[in-house]
Amino acid sequence: MKRLAALLPALALTGCVVGPDYKRPAALPPEQVRLTEALDNGAVAPSPLPDAWWRLFRDAELDRLVTQALAKNTDLRVAAANLQRARAVLSEAGAARLPTTGTSAQFSHSRQVIPAFGRAVTNDFFSLGFDASYEAELFGGVSRSLEAARADAAAAQAAVDAARVAVAAETARAYASACAFGEQADVARETEGLQARTLDLTQRRLAAGRGTRGEVDQATVLVEQARAAVPVFEAERRAALYALAVLTGDAPSAILEAPAAKCRTVPTAAEPLPVGDGQALLVRRPDVREAERALAADTARIGVATAALYPSITLLGSVSLGATRFSNLGNSGSVGYSVGPLISWNFPLNGAARARVEQSKAVAEGSLARFDAAVLTALKEAEQALARAGGATAREDALRRAMVASSDAARLSRIRFDYGADSFLQLLDAERQRAQTRAALAQAEAERADAQISVFKALGGGWENPAP
Repeated sequence: MKRLAALLPALALTGCVVGPDYKRPAALPPEQVRLTEALDNGAVAPSPLPDAWWRLFRDAELDRLVTQALAKNTDLRVAAANLQRARAVLSEAGAARLPTTGTSAQFSHSRQVIPAFGRAVTNDFFSLGFDASYEAELFGGVSRSLEAARADAAAAQAAVDAARVAVAAETARAYASACAFGEQADVARETEGLQARTLDLTQRRLAAGRGTRGEVDQATVLVEQARAAVPVFEAERRAALYALAVLTGDAPSAILEAPAAKCRTVPTAAEPLPVGDGQALLVRRPDVREAERALAADTARIGVATAALYPSITLLGSVSLGATRFSNLGNSGSVGYSVGPLISWNFPLNGAARARVEQSKAVAEGSLARFDAAVLTALKEAEQALARAGGATAREDALRRAMVASSDAARLSRIRFDYGADSFLQLLDAERQRAQTRAALAQAEAERADAQISVFKALGGGWENPAP
């Protein structure tokens, strides 16, 4: 027994770690991670993405809202709680490397009647005990469990980072939407005012005998169409504000009095969007890191399942003190002890243990597929966002030029109408074109802001340098 006890530590030190060693998937070649939409695109720049990309819009209220959302958002709180749980699981896995100990204390009082003596005999017994056990890691089951727990904790951290990316982007999107709908409502009111002046002019012409009732009806239609758009835009503005309130951790009713409710100008990045390159994108995207760490954890669990196929050896030891009097505890006659190994082995005769190994391998294969999908999805989302941002920017520029031209045309048509050079229908058509172009420009500004925010979300920025 002494020889076996002396041999067990050596066995533990020389034990092997079963299961596959994790190797990070190979990086894609440079030509496959190139951001095609960023080439020859004047709206973007190859410079690195800043940590707080929303500051590029140079809007103090937007900065405040995103900062508040990153501190109070409920989804982030859930992700942070999941991270705390993963770290606690890691601590539990690390504790398996240490001996398990336990203490006990007992007092018993017994009374037994002995008929032969005609009397009862009473006995008291006091005992104290200390037990310890340690599982010798011969095949690396504990090491693989610890490896999996570390990867799970890193994946949970990446999930927190991914939540920060989503919260920052959706907060900026909700704020931009509220500003855009507010601007569109103002444009509709402005158009209503212009059309109302045209209607007034038409009614005065009719009263003077120079117009027709049909012209009055046509002008009335344009006024009512512009007026009907106002409540729709206002309702959408309030809906965006309510969403913004929840994102920032506030009650929806509180947002209507906040500075964000007064925004009427769509945020605009004052410089080309810094997008970096595809390789930096994959390194930065938290969902790619989360998928890679999940793959590492599932690979380690193959080793955990494989270790269960082999025997385990546990070193057991206990020390006890027992005496009929409490004052005698500690005397040499009260000391007892036991020590020895426990060898256990669940023979995999029915195939269940090997089936669990195959299950773990299948899970790891699925995790590898999810990692590959995360990489491809990151590249796809970046390309899509850049394509849409480029199209939205070009559309806004074109409509802005069209707005200048339509405003000049409407102004000249009114002057010519006043001098009798243009007919009323020509004036009406010029006013209609101007109103339609102005409304289209306001919508294009909203779509451009949304597309720019989508670019930053697809690039995976905004989680760096988090608050404690």
